Formats: sequence, C-alpha cells, structure tokens
Amino acid sequence: MALNAEAQKEIVACLLAAEKERREVVKVTDNYPEMSIEDAYAIQEQLIAQKEADGERRIGLKLGLTSKAKQQMMGVHEAIYGYLTSGMLGLEWEPVDYQRFIHPKAEPEIAFFLGADLQGTNVTADDVLRATRYVAPAIEIIDSRYLNFKFTLADVVADNCSSACFTLGSKLVAPDQLDLAKVGMVFTKNGVVQATGAGAAVLGHPAEAVAWAVNKLGEQGKGLKKGDLVLSGALSEAFAFEPGDTIHAQFDGLGSVSLACR
Repeated sequence: MALNAEAQKEIVACLLAAEKERREVVKVTDNYPEMSIEDAYAIQEQLIAQKEADGERRIGLKLGLTSKAKQQMMGVHEAIYGYLTSGMLGLEWEPVDYQRFIHPKAEPEIAFFLGADLQGTNVTADDVLRATRYVAPAIEIIDSRYLNFKFTLADVVADNCSSACFTLGSKLVAPDQLDLAKVGMVFTKNGVVQATGAGAAVLGHPAEAVAWAVNKLGEQGKGLKKGDLVLSGALSEAFAFEPGDTIHAQFDGLGSVSLACR
C-alpha cells in the first residue's frame, strides 16, 4: 500500500461527493500519483462499504477491461472488477433519468445469475456455468466521475470501475441452452446500429471473465454467493447517449433489453 488510511478516506469522500453532486473531478492520480492498484481496490471496498452504510445492498459484481484490445490499449494484462449495489438496478419499463449522471455511456453485457456459491483460486469457466442458474441480456450505464472520462487503471478501479446503473432483460435462459461464446449481439441507438459483437469478445467466453473475478476475490478469501448477479463484460465499446434516446441490445437466443432515457 502506498497510501495511508487518511489519504484513502479523503479519496472515498471525494468520489462519493462527485457522484452524489453529479460533477466531474480530476483523477485521483493527479494528486496521488503513487496510488497503486492495491490502494485502488482498498478505496473501492471502502466506497462500497459507505454505500452500504447509507442503505444500499451489495448484489453482485461487474467486470471491466474484458476485451484483449482494451487491455492492450491500457497497457495491462488482466481485467478489473467493481461491485453492483441495489441502487444501481434500473427497471426496463421505467425511463432512466439523465440528470442522475455526469456523462453516461451504455454498453451491452451478458448477466449471470448464480444459483450456488462460488469461491476459490482455481475456479474454471465450467465451474461458473455449473453454478449459474440463468443468464440474461443486460445494458450497463457507466459514468466515470473523472473529468472528460479520462483516467488511469488505478483511477478507474478506485471509482468502482465507473459503475452507475444497469438494466436487465426479462428473458432468463439456462446457460446450458446456448453457447455463450457464439451468442451474437446487435446494439442500436434510436434504431440505428451502433455496434455488433459476440460473447467471445469477453475474454473468449463470458464465463471465463466470471471465473477470473472469482479467482481474484479468492486471493482475498472472498467469493460470490448464491443469488449474486455478475455483469460479465461489454460485448462492444460503450456509446454516449442523451435525453430522448433509446438504447436496444438484441442477443441471439437471449432475447433483448432496452433502455429509454428522459
């Protein structure tokens, strides 16, 4: 750890205030260039603990940097993770309020609903699939608190990987009913195609991403619990949207999910 407890506490307070007040702040490493990834995850944990103290519940995990191309762009060799809380869950039939965000972007994901606990440091994709009760389509809204959406790897981890909101589709599918690596996806905004992709964009297979996260948590004696939800990573790049826009993601065999913004 490069940062002491006082510095970590100050960073947590700054990031939470930025989110609550919907304002950009300079990235943490501008003021604390010595912040390590270990510091960043410690700050993330404190940030989520404060959200829990304020009444939210931890309901699962989200993965980031699950594309090899994005990893190379960031100069890293592995993914990152953040936490999902009850306050982030949006309902597909209710328009999301743009005013709750700073500069949001939307991206398509495959969500995993766990039907059994998962913990360890040698968890495989097959283990994940056996523990998963359902998969479903999802749209995640990311909204970095940093100025101009610019940050280093440690910065984004400390900011809980830009987590803001997510919406789930209504179709739930048992994971053994389809090959998640081959699931195709079409992502549109206001009826215009923005991107296409497939499950293989997520570390070769979305379950591989979930296994990676479980193993990282296992190094700290942590894991995932029955009933947890995991957003396994984006199948395409993220796209900015504005009030009045409608985002739609269609998945082969998984159905679709939409998000309208007001």
